[in-house]
Amino acid sequence: MTDPNAAKNSIDHYDTIIIGAGMSGLAAGIRLAHYDQRVCILERHYTIGGLNSFYRMGGRDYDVGLHAMTNFAKRGTKKGPLAKLIRQLRFRWDDFKLAEQIGSSIRFPGVSLDFSNEIGLLENEIAERFPGQVDGFRSLCDSLLDYSDMDGADERFMRSAREVMAEHISEPLLIEMLLCPLMWYGNARENDMDFGQFCIMFRACYLEGFGRPFKGVRVILKNLVRKFRGLGGELKLRSGVSKIHVEGGRAVGVVLDDGTELTATRILSSAGNVETMRMCDDITEVDVARAGKLSFIESISILDRMPQSFGFDRTIVFYNDSDAFHWKRPDDELCDARTGVICSPNNYIYEDDEGDLPDGVLRITTLANHDRWCELPEAKYQAEKVRQYDLAVASSVRFMPDFRQYVVDTDVFTPKTIRRFTWHDNGAVYGAPTKQLDGTTHLPNVFLCGTDQGFVGIVGAIVSGISMANRHCLQP
Repeated sequence: MTDPNAAKNSIDHYDTIIIGAGMSGLAAGIRLAHYDQRVCILERHYTIGGLNSFYRMGGRDYDVGLHAMTNFAKRGTKKGPLAKLIRQLRFRWDDFKLAEQIGSSIRFPGVSLDFSNEIGLLENEIAERFPGQVDGFRSLCDSLLDYSDMDGADERFMRSAREVMAEHISEPLLIEMLLCPLMWYGNARENDMDFGQFCIMFRACYLEGFGRPFKGVRVILKNLVRKFRGLGGELKLRSGVSKIHVEGGRAVGVVLDDGTELTATRILSSAGNVETMRMCDDITEVDVARAGKLSFIESISILDRMPQSFGFDRTIVFYNDSDAFHWKRPDDELCDARTGVICSPNNYIYEDDEGDLPDGVLRITTLANHDRWCELPEAKYQAEKVRQYDLAVASSVRFMPDFRQYVVDTDVFTPKTIRRFTWHDNGAVYGAPTKQLDGTTHLPNVFLCGTDQGFVGIVGAIVSGISMANRHCLQP
């Protein structure tokens, strides 16, 4: 890579190299390929999707990462993130074919709030259980409608979400309950949220809501890959980037783990901010303290019957076992099961021609400590997966019907698994607490997309890829 001008004429030169074949990387690749760019997506793993992927074991398909797609919109909707991505990636609504949730719940000791894809249900629930707070909730909703900053330039972005909520709602328990799903579905910061991120997630979860394709995340991934390759894009699996080579203050290309060199006019990375800086060969030391800390463990239970048959009809239950919401890495334990997410992919309103999923499924997600999991020797690691499964289930059945007698198969993935699929430091699912919302780095032709750029979740990640491609890779 000594002559950048010669490299541009090389068969291995690309307009854009994208690091990572997750949702954001694939979406960015499609967007750029639509404009006849020569694009190559490089993925270290043997499969696509990052954390939002799937695998097959024992004759069954398992989703990884996906509980639900947020930002649900009905077919033909013109506005909102889902409509934007369908339009800009030139998909059809049937390519996603999302089924709406039946309904979800926030459950704390002694009080529960149900919500759906219509904000009126949550408002009515608050009016019934916190009658003195409903006007404050409405004013909070109104205050979000005029907030549209996506670059973090608005001085309100970094405000404490708890402080802003307290200006509208005087009941601390209601604040904790409303924060619970939003932090679980898109907050990398411990204990509090940036107000800007709160606004994004409030809309995604409460104002728009949840949906899911009948066949899960693989439908979305396969459509993204098919579209990308159909436009001439190149996808290279088992092609991890060991180095981003910098000359004269610009990135000129990458070196793969096997020593292969590729050159590019620009690089778009979904690997994470700290992780991308570590690849740049003009940086000798990265600030690892900036990496996120929050990681999860997920327990999957296959049942011999559908959840509704024993009285569980909730799409998702967000639970917490005290009035104060626990949102912090468990420093002294492998996991913290005091709060969690219970999800059933069976509990969506699928169309009649799709029928029912072949198995009843329950997934339970709790907070976990990446470092402690990675320190375990293999035998202890396997034993702890079994023990933590039992602890997570025991915690969850305080907030739902006990399903343990119906379990016929199980699996567990840990922060160690998450690190292997995403390569994020600390197995941090939502990346670093401080986002780079404009996607820029210290190099003028290296940009970020995905979790560390700032949009999380499946729709958020796809919109991130589109937005960063539009902003940085399609300009003259």
